[in-house]
Amino acid sequence: MARPTMEDVAARAGVSRALVSLVMRGSPKVSAARRAAVLAAAAELGYSPHAMARSLASRTSHVLGVMVSDLHNPFWAEVVDGLDLYARGAGFELVINTGGREPGRERQALASLASFRPAGIALLGPVVPTPAIDAAAGEGPLVLVSRSSRSSAVDTVNDDGRTGSALAVDHLVSLGHREIVHIDGGNGSQSTPRRTGYRVAMDRHGLAPRVVRGEYTEAAGAAAIRALKEPFTAVIAANDLNAVGVLSALTELGLRVPEDVSVVGYDNTWLAALRHISLTTIDQPRHEMGRLAAEALITRVRGETASAARLVVRPSLVVRATTAPPRVSPDNR
Repeated sequence: MARPTMEDVAARAGVSRALVSLVMRGSPKVSAARRAAVLAAAAELGYSPHAMARSLASRTSHVLGVMVSDLHNPFWAEVVDGLDLYARGAGFELVINTGGREPGRERQALASLASFRPAGIALLGPVVPTPAIDAAAGEGPLVLVSRSSRSSAVDTVNDDGRTGSALAVDHLVSLGHREIVHIDGGNGSQSTPRRTGYRVAMDRHGLAPRVVRGEYTEAAGAAAIRALKEPFTAVIAANDLNAVGVLSALTELGLRVPEDVSVVGYDNTWLAALRHISLTTIDQPRHEMGRLAAEALITRVRGETASAARLVVRPSLVVRATTAPPRVSPDNR
């Protein structure tokens, strides 16, 4: 069946379309009797106002566009939870799509969101080129989560990746590890500060850094472990999803965690807390990051600020069952 329209409601209630529009907008100019008639007709037909249509008709949008870089990563689902909770409390709705961690697809996804004429757009972990982000910011309020920007028109929310990686290194060194490998996030968002934090921390402890190129995926974590040739006793993975791939590959190679190899993830998603995984990881306050992103975006939408927000949350270490002191010999290969 076709979606019922405002015209259908007007015909059922015996009133004009303009009056139905006033009722749906909550206008006080409608009598109680006519309001009741319109609402009853809408309920009978199963009609609900279309958010996009309301925005176009009133020229005032209460919709926020959200592009998620990777729908397979539970980290982003938890960020969206925080963003959605704040947005709904402020009277905004979300329209969500994804670019699948591919620059070309993200360009299309960003253009698609813009076509809805949202009040503002949040990009979560985007890999789309900077010029495309700046162009979108020229059209309306825009906030980045887990990516930096120099543009005064773009707000950002990040965790302190350098500190997070250093926390992981310090934890492993405190247990006695010296052969510590970092699988990075490749060209992914925030891979550079985490890689830098790892290198600086290893140098501070007088240890040689070993970075393996990776991605924020389970497959990349497994592939990186299979490619390692030199001895190692500990791995700092790009994120929790990457760490799951590391755990899988270590099991395939006959190595026990944490008896033979310790593993640290990054994000502290629900995946890390599963009892059979129990991953030591670096916590990013996901809901808080989502809330801060929504708050920054809506503040811009309401014209309450013209300066760029550069919001940074502090990560913390969560110790679980995947880290322990190394064996006497680090030659676990």
